[in-house]
Amino acid sequence: MTIFPGTFADDVIGQPAKTQFETFIDEHRRALNDCLDGLTEEQARRSLVPSRTTLLGLVKHAAFVEKVWFDEAVTCRPRAEIGIPATPDESFILDDGDTVASIQRTHREACEASRRATASLGLDDVLRGNRRGPLPLRWVYLHVLRELAQHCGHAEILREQILAAD
Repeated sequence: MTIFPGTFADDVIGQPAKTQFETFIDEHRRALNDCLDGLTEEQARRSLVPSRTTLLGLVKHAAFVEKVWFDEAVTCRPRAEIGIPATPDESFILDDGDTVASIQRTHREACEASRRATASLGLDDVLRGNRRGPLPLRWVYLHVLRELAQHCGHAEILREQILAAD
């Protein structure tokens, strides 16, 4: 059983490209956040692979991704000032206070801040705060969509394994 919702492609096929990008990104944001629905805290933290990847860690990492690409890249503020880890690997580390509810809320808030940060930007506007150098919003949207899609796949497999074991 998939956690990934049906696509809304038909709803935006005639819309401008920015609307299409944002719709697909939001669909993946929602799917990743929803992967935690109905799980216990233990299930959300369960490690099934040698890396730090857990369902709760994936959603925590996704909030980090939002802040890297739509806060750091847009505002040019350093990660320490934003309050996020220095590296992607560190963003998977769970603290004792991290819960399903707190991580889902943090992720939703990060996504909303991302929407606000890009609302007035066009796809060809250049974001200057990323470590790779200046990048157009179009490239950032494609990169974020690719990363979210990848993590949704990870989440779907982990969730399936967790639910099958319990």
